[in-house]
Amino acid sequence: MILDSFRLDGKVALVTGAHRGLGQGAALALAEAGADVALLERSRSEETIAAIEALGRRVHVVTQDLLTATPEDLAAAVASVVEHLGRLDVLVNNAGTIRRAPVLEHSARDWDEVLAVNLDAVFHLSQAAGRVFVAQGSGKIINVASMLSFQGGILVPGYAASKHAVAGLTKAFANELAAHGVNTNAIAPGYMATDNTAPIRADAARERSIVERIPAARWGRPSDLQGAVVFLASLASDYVNGAIIPVDGGWLVR
Repeated sequence: MILDSFRLDGKVALVTGAHRGLGQGAALALAEAGADVALLERSRSEETIAAIEALGRRVHVVTQDLLTATPEDLAAAVASVVEHLGRLDVLVNNAGTIRRAPVLEHSARDWDEVLAVNLDAVFHLSQAAGRVFVAQGSGKIINVASMLSFQGGILVPGYAASKHAVAGLTKAFANELAAHGVNTNAIAPGYMATDNTAPIRADAARERSIVERIPAARWGRPSDLQGAVVFLASLASDYVNGAIIPVDGGWLVR
């Protein structure tokens, strides 16, 4: 049955930044589809843990700050998941940060911090998980890109640069790992009602201009990404490689 190819029973997924918003939605979707879930967080998210366990799935928490984590720290995080949950099949690089300032005032510190979390950590985690996946002949890397993987944005040069880079990194990994049974793809969320977009939504004029451009006529919700996450984590996407899938209510086609 075709629906069976979307099941994740017996699989283990690692999700970064799952304490709220899109990451929490992704973690719960994977658990609902049958996967056990590891969470890489700065601190334990009891809400997310409880929700996954309520579904009858196992949870393993790796406490790590992506801002300061070294490549060795992230390799150890992947090894910890394999040790505690027995395997690793899916990596969701969701965690991200943003700093807002005009391009001529964007500080070196803000630039470095955004790139550390949004790009460096994505590369090093994907590299560590990719080694596990190649060795076992299967695996799914799912990166969270952005509308700013396609556009420049306003007041967020570091974020835009990092998300363009995530799109390129997704394609680079796909080119090298697809032949080993490893799928690397990305989801590009549109304008989502999360903490990152709170300043925009608080600006009535900006919020209205955004909604007016979205054909779906509303902001996205974390639940809107869940289907795409499960698809890219499952056997149903085995011939999908290097794709950047917009989940944007039609923003890009307007």
